[in-house]
Amino acid sequence: INSSTNALDGIIPKISNCNRCQLHKTRTNTVPGMGVNNPVVLVIGEGPGADEDASGLPFVGKAGQLLDKMLAAISLSRTSNCYIANIVKCRPPANRDPLPEECEACSSYLVAQITTLKPKMILALGRVAIQNLLQTTDGIGKLRGYFHDYKGIPLLATYHPSALLRNPDLKRPAWEDLKIFRDRLNILSPDYDIPFKAEQNQ
Repeated sequence: INSSTNALDGIIPKISNCNRCQLHKTRTNTVPGMGVNNPVVLVIGEGPGADEDASGLPFVGKAGQLLDKMLAAISLSRTSNCYIANIVKCRPPANRDPLPEECEACSSYLVAQITTLKPKMILALGRVAIQNLLQTTDGIGKLRGYFHDYKGIPLLATYHPSALLRNPDLKRPAWEDLKIFRDRLNILSPDYDIPFKAEQNQ
C-alpha cells in the first residue's frame, strides 16, 4: 500500500501546480481525486463542477451523492475499496465539456494514477470519460453496457450520475450496467466487498 501512497503523493503536487491549459486560470482548487490507495475499482468521471472546485474533492455535489448510492448498491465506496478521479482535474467554466486540448493536457496525470493504483477494474462515468479513455467518438449509448479493454484492465462505461438526475429514465439501464460490472468484479476479486461490509458494520 505504501508505495502507491508515495507515488500518488508525487502526482498530487504536480496537479496542484499545473498550468498546462487555460483551466488553471479560473479554478479555485484542483481536484486530483480521492479514495483508498489500493482500490479494487477506479471510478473515472469527466471533470469537477462548482462543489468540487470549491472543496478540492471529486463528486461531492448532488451527482456525487447519487454516485455514492450507486457504488454502495454493488458494495463499493470511496472510503473502503474505490478511488475516484476525473479526466480533467480543474473545473471547466460554467461546467461546459472539457475541450480536447484540456483533456490532452491532463491525460498524463490520469495515466500516472492508473499505473500507480493498479485497479482491477475501471468504471467510466459518461461520454467524456469513456471517449477519452478509449480515444473514440462513439456516443455513450453505444459504448455502455459491455466491457472494453484499457491497457489490460476491464473497463465498463455507464451514464454519468448527473445525466441520471436530469433523466430518471436512464436509472434502470445504469443499474443493469452496474450489475454487469459487479458480476465481473465477483469473478476477478471475489472478496472485494469485505472492506465495504466491514465499514458498514462499524
